[in-house]
Amino acid sequence: MSPVLDTAFMAPQDREEVLRHTVWESMVAVDIDHRPEAEDISARIGLGAVGPLRIFSARATAATLRRTERLAREDKEPTVFLSLQTTGTSLVVQNDRECLLRRGDFAVYESTTPYTHLFDEGVDNHFFRFPRAALALPDQVLRDITAVPLRPDNPIARLAFPYFSQLAVSDNMHQGMHADAVVQPSIELLRAALASQHGNSGLARAPLEATLSLRITQYIREHLADPDLSAARIAAAHDISVRHLYAVLSRSGISLGDWIRTRRLAECRRELASPNGRLRTIAAIGRRWGFVDATHFSKVFKQTYGLSPRAWRDQNHPRSSA
Repeated sequence: MSPVLDTAFMAPQDREEVLRHTVWESMVAVDIDHRPEAEDISARIGLGAVGPLRIFSARATAATLRRTERLAREDKEPTVFLSLQTTGTSLVVQNDRECLLRRGDFAVYESTTPYTHLFDEGVDNHFFRFPRAALALPDQVLRDITAVPLRPDNPIARLAFPYFSQLAVSDNMHQGMHADAVVQPSIELLRAALASQHGNSGLARAPLEATLSLRITQYIREHLADPDLSAARIAAAHDISVRHLYAVLSRSGISLGDWIRTRRLAECRRELASPNGRLRTIAAIGRRWGFVDATHFSKVFKQTYGLSPRAWRDQNHPRSSA
């Protein structure tokens, strides 16, 4: 996500007010206590949206955000916030609980109840704003799960963190048909992570199944470069049978082998055309993306794109005639 606000380009005396206005207008009304003096306040903020979900990515100097009782009472649009800790640590306090978030952790908190979010080491987080009604979680379940750290030891949280991190920074996913396609799966994935953390298998089961295809394809993208990526491995990673795996993908119109090969070839094509495309051999680039047989790689590449990997690279990196 490209920054839309950078305090480096504004007068020091204006920074505090501009930041307060940005947070209030784009996310939620909170009191902000900046630790540094006005001239030392620094922040880079990116804003985005995916349908009804709002995204706020920030890197900033140390601060404390407080949603006071008065501000919570005035809430006209109940909201659930998701905070993903990118680096460093922060502390979330709500409903008489506090949780320390470390890199790779996330937590949720509600707008209708006072909370405090402390960033003693500075801010490096992605924040999502979800309409409270969209999550469709019972009030008691949501109260029980606020200010509770979701960490990689929760398998669904382990999948959700990279998914939401990538969604936050992928501008091409914030508009048009792409945004429409990921709104509901995003809601269901967060709902599944919260329900599983709460220990309510009944609440978790439906969204888990609803997001299974999304989670499978995300897993495949993350492991495209692994030459031993197989249906058995993918199924095992999601605690399902190979037969169930193929059924789920079929309902989404996906043929597993073709889907993997197409994306591996696209990565090879991209790398061959990149500025560093001549720094590695063609065979090495093929191996990097799971094509262990160089002859097979060249054959399927030409079948797909109409020219060999070497011709494609030469087309994008013509040799000097001098």
